[in-house]
Amino acid sequence: MAGGKQSPRQKMINLMYLVFIAMLALNMSKEVLSAFGSINEKFDRSNATFIAKNNEALASLTNKANDNDKFKEAAVTAKSAKQLGDAYFAYLASEKDALLAEVEDKTDYEAMDKSNFLDERFYKGGKITPEGQTFLDEMAKYRDGMVKLAGDNKALVAQINEDFSTSDIVDGEGVKKDYISYNFVGFPSVSSLTKMSQLQNDIKVVENELLSKLLSGNLEELTKINNYETVMTTSKGAYYTGSTFDGVLSLGRIDGSTAPEKMELKLDGRAIPSDKISMDGGKIVLGVNTGGVGDHSITGDLVYLQNGEEIRVPVDKKFTTINKPNSATIAADKMNVVYRGVDNPMTISFAGVADNAVTASGAGLSKRSGSKYNMKPSQGREVTINVTAKLPDGGGTVSDKAVFRIKDIPRPVGALGGDDGGNLKKPRNTVSAAPINAVLPDFDFDLNLKVNSFKFRAGDQATVAVQGNRLNAAAKSALKRAKRGSSVQIFDIKASIPGNSIRLKTVSPIIIELSN
Repeated sequence: MAGGKQSPRQKMINLMYLVFIAMLALNMSKEVLSAFGSINEKFDRSNATFIAKNNEALASLTNKANDNDKFKEAAVTAKSAKQLGDAYFAYLASEKDALLAEVEDKTDYEAMDKSNFLDERFYKGGKITPEGQTFLDEMAKYRDGMVKLAGDNKALVAQINEDFSTSDIVDGEGVKKDYISYNFVGFPSVSSLTKMSQLQNDIKVVENELLSKLLSGNLEELTKINNYETVMTTSKGAYYTGSTFDGVLSLGRIDGSTAPEKMELKLDGRAIPSDKISMDGGKIVLGVNTGGVGDHSITGDLVYLQNGEEIRVPVDKKFTTINKPNSATIAADKMNVVYRGVDNPMTISFAGVADNAVTASGAGLSKRSGSKYNMKPSQGREVTINVTAKLPDGGGTVSDKAVFRIKDIPRPVGALGGDDGGNLKKPRNTVSAAPINAVLPDFDFDLNLKVNSFKFRAGDQATVAVQGNRLNAAAKSALKRAKRGSSVQIFDIKASIPGNSIRLKTVSPIIIELSN
């Protein structure tokens, strides 16, 4: 009746329905209805036999699983199949009960010659009713669930898809009909009752086939050694030179049957999103960001089903992240120098160790943030910086040190306005108005020196002492009296660093020739 390849059993059932339809057309006798009732009873007896056989096989498989871990997965699959089948079997039983509630005597099959009940319940007004759609959904739910449990057993998958197909059907006259219309609309109640009993029988037949495979060849395939690969477990995510490698090798399952039902994993205490976790056979593949430098932990549970119960396998693994090399270490061995009295910026770190696990100390050393420090030496000719790092993953501590020479700030140079140098030629007004500065040419630190005082001599005039950084009235008067071409000297310049008590060397003098 249906298109596609059919089993002999299904062909027999379809032939039975063809005969029945033909007899209806010939005004068949009541004995035919009784014959269908007899077939229904045979299905019921067969179902009871299969239930007993399947329960016995499941109990045997469960006992084997308790004694041998190799049988545990098969037992879980079998129990899931039974739960799925029992639910669908019970649904069909409830539909049969609703159908039989329409007759007074449930064994009077000759009285079950009407089709009104299911015509109204499953197919009303030429459309499938909600109850009819539920009937199709329950069948599809069972079919899809069993196909998943059957795995790569192609023969069993084909049988399930055929016996529980809800696809449209082409009848003997070439008319395409939906499943409900083809199997239930217009048929006597006893025919529909028998159809439902047949579906219950199909459930138990499929369940028995699956149990047989799990107890024999299919289970043997699952336990083949080529479904395993070596797995190395380590106590650390990284090892250091001179330490002991403590890796442990073991076998791990890699076939799809070992996939967990749920994966509840966290990275450093935060849940790992589901899109960052994938399955490769029986292997769980993570695609998370490695995070910052230091130790990281993956914790949580892998949840498996065993005998219908959740079994949690704890996860507690660690890995270590180190910085990716992006620069070379280049040092001028004779240039380990810091300058006295100023903040010398420094970067102090240990490769592969987080900044918060690094401790540095030295006279005048202070930490700014992360790996950034300031060194401000005040006394002596050398300073030693000691560094200690706590290695990740319980690797202990390591230390190192570096010695830096302490140098004084170079001798400042006097400058008139923006011009520095020993000999300048300037007009009188410029000399009178420009400030006197002290600068550090080619020095790496911008100290913004402040001139506090200086001495001034113009030509053969008397020396004038000046406070501040500009000529006072006496100095301007002496400048005014000096002749053109006279030499102006600004010397004994006293300068300081604002907010710093370090004493600077004497500033070099400024010599100016008056150009007018």
